[in-house]
Amino acid sequence: MSYKKITFILGVIATSLSMQIAVTAQDASLKKVFAKDFGIGTAMSAGQIEEKDPKANALIQKHFNMATPENIMKAEIIHPQWDVYNFDLADKMVAYGKKNKIKINGHTLIWHSQLPAFARNIKSVDSFRTFFTNHINTVASRYDGKIFSWDVVNEALNEDGTMRKSIFLNRLGDDFVTEAFRLAAKASPKAELYYNDYNNEQPAKRAGCITLIKKIQDAGVRIDGVGIQGHWHVGKVPFKEIEESIVQYGAMGLKVMFTELDIEVLPRSFQGADVNQRVASNPALNPYKDGLPDSVQQQLASDYETLFKLFLKYKDKVTRVTFWGVNDGQSWLNDWPVRGRTNYPLLFDREFNPKPAFYKVIGTKK
Repeated sequence: MSYKKITFILGVIATSLSMQIAVTAQDASLKKVFAKDFGIGTAMSAGQIEEKDPKANALIQKHFNMATPENIMKAEIIHPQWDVYNFDLADKMVAYGKKNKIKINGHTLIWHSQLPAFARNIKSVDSFRTFFTNHINTVASRYDGKIFSWDVVNEALNEDGTMRKSIFLNRLGDDFVTEAFRLAAKASPKAELYYNDYNNEQPAKRAGCITLIKKIQDAGVRIDGVGIQGHWHVGKVPFKEIEESIVQYGAMGLKVMFTELDIEVLPRSFQGADVNQRVASNPALNPYKDGLPDSVQQQLASDYETLFKLFLKYKDKVTRVTFWGVNDGQSWLNDWPVRGRTNYPLLFDREFNPKPAFYKVIGTKK
């Protein structure tokens, strides 16, 4: 056989193998790839809970074994009036999880944002405490044994680690977080209970978070884990601080979750995820409306790869990684802090196709 013919055959074999590898990678399931490491979750919108989008539904079922409701368990929706609760969508999400073997993380019992108007207008401390107690007891007990976990308290800290001057702090004092966990543990004894925040991998806020959690633990109240939201920016992901946080939280006997992961690619003048912050629209702040440059796409992929290598390094402490959205088109970052931008922070594009970041993530298991 001639050298030329051998070279041709070897080329055909190499091409065939390359195509098989590409097909295999595209068919890979995130939840299967990381099945022995940690749960893989997504945030679900109301429409996805009601299975209105077949493509989204198929992607969720293929890739995720955990899910968090994006909005429908927040107080303004689930508890719109003093004596009125709206459990319709939350019940549907629980049923969706049971049907598809997806564990549900309840989000969230106590948060200063997205409160119903009646709660914001309560002036009496006693009445506000009654609202606080009734809300936790009613919502948490309804789903005891039906959901896997709760974000009991969300975003109670400032960036310097001090307590946020929220309506809960103003009405109930410094112990409201401990009391929220005490009530949740009694109302939902079968669920894991977490404190959730953004930037709590940063040293000052992390220190405040550790102090807050120690206070809960010292009171003899159950807290099972801490959620680091993971709203980061491409090329600026704080890997060192993330690793230090996993180690320090883990040393407290806590499970560590990355609960709202996305990596923003658009310009922003501040770090964090305070939904109350807004920036006026400006064409310079929406530079990729016609598509993401390859250089940014590759940096995004590299950042996700490094992150997942870190998660795998500490898989004895990291129990869940949840992406905040199913695909780029759903991401809240298209409308925050600037409305109407075109953002690309997740592993799947607007057509539900895997991006280079997806292949880098599953490649961390090779």
